[in-house]
Amino acid sequence: MQESDILKKLGQITQLLVSMMSVIALMICITVYAVYFHRNHDQNVNVASKDEPTDSDSLPKKAVLDIAGLADDPNIEIIATNCTACHSAKLVVQNRATREGWKSMIQWMQKTQNLWDLGKNEDIILDYLAKNYAPENKGRRVPLQNIEWYELTP
Repeated sequence: MQESDILKKLGQITQLLVSMMSVIALMICITVYAVYFHRNHDQNVNVASKDEPTDSDSLPKKAVLDIAGLADDPNIEIIATNCTACHSAKLVVQNRATREGWKSMIQWMQKTQNLWDLGKNEDIILDYLAKNYAPENKGRRVPLQNIEWYELTP
């Protein structure tokens, strides 16, 4: 067998090993995610089923706020559940609108993106969005202040 044939076979074996390792790594990630998701889901279900609030009630809320960057609110779970089922919370956070503007966006999502009827949650969501993500009268950045300018000489 020639040296070029040996190198070609070695390259093929290396590619096969890399592919197998990638598949194994992906399977490990999926398994870890599934275990983590089911564990947290079970904890959330248990917390939600209690009649009296406990310190653990704040864990899901805090996690939602930290991950999504949404403004804190007593109804944050309703907001996060409905708004992040289809898109990132960052899409909410980066936008600003009046209550009517948010309602128009929701109607557009219902008409074109298959958003479900929000029912009684619609007013809760609109109140939240209008309060926390209303239009702001400011530019993209704060104007520079207290700057010592110097002249450039040619």
